[in-house]
Amino acid sequence: MTAAGYHGAASPEAGGPGGSRDGESGGFRDGESGGFRDRGSRGGKPGGFRDEGSRGCRDDGAGTLRRVAPSARRFLGRRKGVLVRLALWSLAESGQAFLVGYGVAHAVDAFLAGDTRRGLLWLAVALVAVLSGAPVVRGVFAQLAGLTEPLRDGLVRHAVDRSMARAAATGSGGTDRAAVSRLTNQVEIARDSFAGLVLTLRSFVFTAAGALLGLLSLAPALLVVVLPPLAGGLALFLVTLRPMAAAQRRALAADEALGDHAARSRAALRDLTACGTGPEAERRGGELVDDAAAAARLLAGWAAVRTAALGVAGHLPVLALLAAVPWLRGRGVSAGVLLGAFTYLVQSLLPALHTLMTALGTAGARLLVVLDRILGPDSAPVPMPERDPVPVPVPAARDGVRPTPASPAAVGADRAGGADRTGGADRTGGADRTGGADRTGGTDPLGGRPADVRLPAGDAHRASGRPAAAVELRSVTLSYGVRAEPVLDSLDLNVAPGEHLAVVGPSGIGKSTLTRLIAGTLAPSGGEVRVAGRPVTGRPTAELAALRVLVPQEAYVFSGTVGENIAYLRPDACRAELDAAARVLGLRPLIERLGGLDAPVRPAELTHGERQLVALTRAYLSPAPLLLLDEATCHLDPASEARAEEALARRPGTVLVVAHRLSSAVRADRVLVLDGVEAVCGTHEELLDRSPLYRDLTGHWHAGPLGQA
Repeated sequence: MTAAGYHGAASPEAGGPGGSRDGESGGFRDGESGGFRDRGSRGGKPGGFRDEGSRGCRDDGAGTLRRVAPSARRFLGRRKGVLVRLALWSLAESGQAFLVGYGVAHAVDAFLAGDTRRGLLWLAVALVAVLSGAPVVRGVFAQLAGLTEPLRDGLVRHAVDRSMARAAATGSGGTDRAAVSRLTNQVEIARDSFAGLVLTLRSFVFTAAGALLGLLSLAPALLVVVLPPLAGGLALFLVTLRPMAAAQRRALAADEALGDHAARSRAALRDLTACGTGPEAERRGGELVDDAAAAARLLAGWAAVRTAALGVAGHLPVLALLAAVPWLRGRGVSAGVLLGAFTYLVQSLLPALHTLMTALGTAGARLLVVLDRILGPDSAPVPMPERDPVPVPVPAARDGVRPTPASPAAVGADRAGGADRTGGADRTGGADRTGGADRTGGTDPLGGRPADVRLPAGDAHRASGRPAAAVELRSVTLSYGVRAEPVLDSLDLNVAPGEHLAVVGPSGIGKSTLTRLIAGTLAPSGGEVRVAGRPVTGRPTAELAALRVLVPQEAYVFSGTVGENIAYLRPDACRAELDAAARVLGLRPLIERLGGLDAPVRPAELTHGERQLVALTRAYLSPAPLLLLDEATCHLDPASEARAEEALARRPGTVLVVAHRLSSAVRADRVLVLDGVEAVCGTHEELLDRSPLYRDLTGHWHAGPLGQA
């Protein structure tokens, strides 16, 4: 692939090869959170695409509970006062449950006995118990905030500290994408689940105590009928908790792995296209989607079992009580007592049990799993592999320059503005760094000029014997929709071999679109684009790579040595050739500052201008006969830009420059002016007479500081 710029997945900032390892957090202990403590974390060894959830998928609820329990005990132990006040309010709720059923039972018996006054008195007792529920609920929620908010704050601080420690330990490339899920999703899941679990567990315990005490006080025989189905359903439900927790953990792990893969793939789209590993990434994404779907189905299966358990515990006691009415009546149980027992079941015990089982089956399992993922030792995704998914053969190094890594060459996005609306990046292939071209000789160590490349002539020109144009556009039209205004309309252009052409025009007029059409990364809506006499549309990547180098505005420098970066398009270049090219382009000061050609490069530590110099030197060494510079010098000062463009113009071959400053147009042999209505091409002097837009641009340029536009 022959392009010279952009940062993608192979660079640290994109989280590509080089990966990241979780650093030790240093035993973070949050006092406010009550003792949730980090036990450190380690990323897995690179070497393949795999998700961190594999451990979680094999784990069970008991192991998770053992890991979370110590932190939970410390957290609750620091809040004994809150727990005591919560228990006191809950005792009032227990008394309420007891009095409602007891009052209904005695009121019915009193009415049946003809004692209306006593019946109304017991109904009043039940009514007071019901009305007392409002202040009880208010008191419970007031104490609940003393548990849930410190938990949330502690988990947020813990997740942030872990992510920061990981980034500090791994450098700029050690970004923890799963931290986003932990902070924005999992912490809120933990907070809401914990609040719901405290409410339902407390309510069930104290409500069940009041209801069972009421049944016992009314008639002990009622417990013989009610307790067996109630206990059986509850036991069946408890059996599902461990596999339910494991299924929940697997679902969360699959969700994290899928999200992490999507984030990495999005950041590496251009690299995946350049290396031709898009199908591998797509296959891996499909596997992760299948894993997530399988985890969801497993979770749904256990949810069905939980629903069956809820049916046993929630409905069989009522049916059993109805079936046992004759037997109970035979043992002297009154109608009022039976109605009171139904009141206990329907109004207190079974709703509390239903809420508890729902909360434990969903909120409880989610809370356990999320806490383990946030606090556990392996909550960070395994890094991406430090090697390319598809190996690329690299020629042997010589003269001290190591073979370049199998990373993509430069590609870039359209920066010309709104005209280019494809939303995608320029993709110029790239698995074949040499472009498959035959080389004749090397470069001149003194001049640093790359050798010419023997390329077969285009078919038409080979038949006629005429030399092929370096670039030829025939009635080229491009629009981004059937009814959209064309960005380029019936454009004809011929660029001779060895010519230096500059393209100028307002932002968004289609300059970058033109370079993409010539590079073969964008297909025209109509017409034909030829480079060296051959159509570029639909041509294989390796053939395009032999024809042109595209250097976009966003320069790409990968993690490796200086020599590996600048020799990327000429892996067989010797040290003298690299030194000469660096001297010609003005890269020597940067190389000396970094420590020489064998010094490692950290892309994030380079300025945009330094990255552009590296990309331009890389393109200068390329054997391709056509250089396409799409504002590739925009971050350089005017003097450095002039030096770079003059060096590239002396290089054998053709240069097409999308001008960032009008000084680039003055240095060119010819200038193409795009104004959205027509395209005018000519020399600088000719365009001053023929193009009003060019006169305006040049006048503005002269009116400002020298070299600025």
